[in-house]
Amino acid sequence: LDITLFRYLGKDEIRVLTAIEMGMRNHEIVPTQLIQSIARIRRGNCHKLIKQLLKYKLIVHDNKKYDGYSLAYQGYDTLAIYTFMKRGKIVGIGNMIGTGKESDIYLCVTEDGEEVILKLARLGRISFKAVRNKRDYLKNRFKGNWLYVSRLAAVREYSFMEILH
Repeated sequence: LDITLFRYLGKDEIRVLTAIEMGMRNHEIVPTQLIQSIARIRRGNCHKLIKQLLKYKLIVHDNKKYDGYSLAYQGYDTLAIYTFMKRGKIVGIGNMIGTGKESDIYLCVTEDGEEVILKLARLGRISFKAVRNKRDYLKNRFKGNWLYVSRLAAVREYSFMEILH
């Protein structure tokens, strides 16, 4: 994750990333017209923003079935960090503390100067393809979208952490 990208991302880029995320609920690859519609951005401007997001490797282009885009893990992480910052949960991101087959872990800072940990889930990234058989919350629900599976894992882990804390 390249933290310096946040300097170059404006609200329109975030709107396009959010539109792709919303479109991925029903589509593996989100058509450009749907991105324009959800983000409520004009066609020419939307293409310019998509080109910029492709350059930053936040989204992936696919034209096998039809022309469209999907979020890369880095794009999903960018949306998550943006949301945490917008809600005032964190104000700064430090170094990566660790990485593994399931997650990347970063040191972050709150408004009070308190250091907190941010864990970004990565199911399906590295030799973890049997996750749907090993995780009870995925039985009969897996649709092939690893970002969705990572989100489910993160939500579940967070609920356990809240119980323990």
